[in-house]
Amino acid sequence: MADVEEYNQQKPAKTGKQHNVLPIWGNEQTMNLNPLILANIQGSSYFKVHLFKLKTYHEVVDEIYYQVKHLEPWERGSRKTAGQTGMCGGVRGVGAGGIVSTAFCLLYKLYTLRLTRKQVNGLLQHTDSPYIRALGRGSV
Repeated sequence: MADVEEYNQQKPAKTGKQHNVLPIWGNEQTMNLNPLILANIQGSSYFKVHLFKLKTYHEVVDEIYYQVKHLEPWERGSRKTAGQTGMCGGVRGVGAGGIVSTAFCLLYKLYTLRLTRKQVNGLLQHTDSPYIRALGRGSV
């Protein structure tokens, strides 16, 4: 029992915004994304031009609601899979890149906003779109 009391005395008090900040798990620069997907996100005009203008959580949520139509990493029909077999030739692999999807660009944008616990919970419990909830799961 004395050990628990000693631990509680040493632990800093969590107050204000510091308690609300979510810790980063994994690589802070890459968000643990596949390098090909990350490079395509960072190089896409949608991310660099359009999403760069969005500065608030609410603007990004609105963008998800209006723009996301699927949750695959690549836009349909944009990958070159001719001649590839196995996992590389199917829709699951990332062996041959294409145009990265709006969903993945928005997922990375959410990551760059450094969401709070309240914001992530808002994404997870959003009733307007299953895509908002799914990207909330991806941002955790």
